[in-house]
Amino acid sequence: MAVAFRGGRGGVGSGQSTGLRSFFSYRIFISALFSFLFLATFSVVLNSSRHQPPQDHTLPSMGNAYMQRTFLALQSDPLKTRLDLIHKQATDHLTLVNAYAAYARKLKLDASKQLKLFEDLAINFSDLQSKPGLKSSVSDNGNALEEDTFRVLEKEVKDKVKTARMMIVESKESYDTQLKIQKLKDTIFAVQEQLTKAKKNGAVASLISAKSVPKSLHCLAMRLVGERISNPEKYKDASPDPAAEDPTLYHYAIFSDNVIAVSVVVRSVVMNAEEPWKHVFHVVTDRMNLAAMKVWFKMRPLDRGAHIEIKSVEDFKFLNSSYAPVLRQLESAKLQKFYFENQAENATKDSHNLKFKNPKYLSMLNHLRFYLPEMYPKLNKILFLDDDVVVQKDVTGLWKINLDGKVNGAVETCFGSFHRYGQYLNFTHPLIKESFNPNACAWAFGMNIFDLNAWRREKCTDQYHYWQNLNEDRTLWKLGTLPPGLITFYSKTKSLDKSWHVLGLGYNPGVSMDEIRNAAVIHYNGNMKPWLDIAMNQYKSLWTKYVDNEMEFVQMCNFGL
Repeated sequence: MAVAFRGGRGGVGSGQSTGLRSFFSYRIFISALFSFLFLATFSVVLNSSRHQPPQDHTLPSMGNAYMQRTFLALQSDPLKTRLDLIHKQATDHLTLVNAYAAYARKLKLDASKQLKLFEDLAINFSDLQSKPGLKSSVSDNGNALEEDTFRVLEKEVKDKVKTARMMIVESKESYDTQLKIQKLKDTIFAVQEQLTKAKKNGAVASLISAKSVPKSLHCLAMRLVGERISNPEKYKDASPDPAAEDPTLYHYAIFSDNVIAVSVVVRSVVMNAEEPWKHVFHVVTDRMNLAAMKVWFKMRPLDRGAHIEIKSVEDFKFLNSSYAPVLRQLESAKLQKFYFENQAENATKDSHNLKFKNPKYLSMLNHLRFYLPEMYPKLNKILFLDDDVVVQKDVTGLWKINLDGKVNGAVETCFGSFHRYGQYLNFTHPLIKESFNPNACAWAFGMNIFDLNAWRREKCTDQYHYWQNLNEDRTLWKLGTLPPGLITFYSKTKSLDKSWHVLGLGYNPGVSMDEIRNAAVIHYNGNMKPWLDIAMNQYKSLWTKYVDNEMEFVQMCNFGL
């Protein structure tokens, strides 16, 4: 029994003791491990805090952000956050008030009540910002702001903010409208500047296009001269035609260096004449184009018995510099400088005066119209035609009009205050002011019936010479032939019915087609000549139908008509 008991106790006790020892050993091990980790961590923290450089305990560090923010919040002034907010509001509204004050100045409202209020408010905000309490507290220098001081400051700032907001709401709509108006004005001004510049550039380009010789015209002249050189015997000058001095016939004067233009004028007259064999054309050109002009009318003689006489300016020997003021002035060094120096440089600066710098305005070919009685001494009447006209009807009725002793029969161009003497002559000059009426109605060159006997009686050429000599320095009028024509034939011009001569087809797209159909003569005065690419399409066909397209050189030179 004793052995059995001892053995039984020893077996059970031995198992329990082993389990308890194992359990307590595991707990001791875990506790020791955690103790070690805690000590190690504490040691690391202690060492890092010892070696960390001293710093302001109120500033946050990167390692312990949460704890340090908490410490900062506990140690800071509780009014500072609200103070920062008030400072920001004051600053923002100061900027806004200054902006509206600037708008008011821009809109020229300097004397307005609103501008003064905005400026005063801006000064108040600036004073608030410069107060010692606000300035020192916002600068984070550690000084705490007293509760009472803060409340006074807060109330003052809020009152100013409220006032600023009320003023802005009240004036915003008005200012926005004014700003839109000002912006629109600025835009309009900018567009007007661009338009003015574009008009100047367009005027210069138009003048260049109008005054330069197109390739087709140059080609035609060269072909005609080449034909003359190739066949000299064929184009010998014929004996003078007695019809050229017969005063009982209908005589026309055409002065031009443009072969195709002259051919259209002559052809249109002949095709619409009832008795073409009674019509005589006196064509005068310059020496350079004389051969080409003669060859054209040799190759394409006039139909139905009409007569033509072709001469050059040089054939009229009386036209020299000692007699004609224009020729003398052309020899002047001063005038040559005006015409030929710095034209390219000044082209875009003064497009209006550029057109007067074209030498054609002072060329002898352009001024021949003032010497008609001396050029054709045996004639009584002559019809002067520009080379940019088209005759649409029989015009012999012009010779039957009673001019009442006047020299010139022409269509008047004035309407309202436009196209009167005051627009063509310099009435600030005492001679002009004393001699002419600025409201006198102007008339048109281009289709004029001249009574040469009355011209000789009135000594109109002498009058022309007198005034042309006085205008050598261009103080009486600019240039051209219309101003001296208005002077020469002042009170000596008979007004004709407007249906005889309709103008504007070279610049005015609004000429009525009814007027054009009823007109005896239509005139392409202006830069858009019908033989140029810039011609107005709606009028071009009225000219091209009289072009002799069967002429071989017209086809070869590609006129594109």
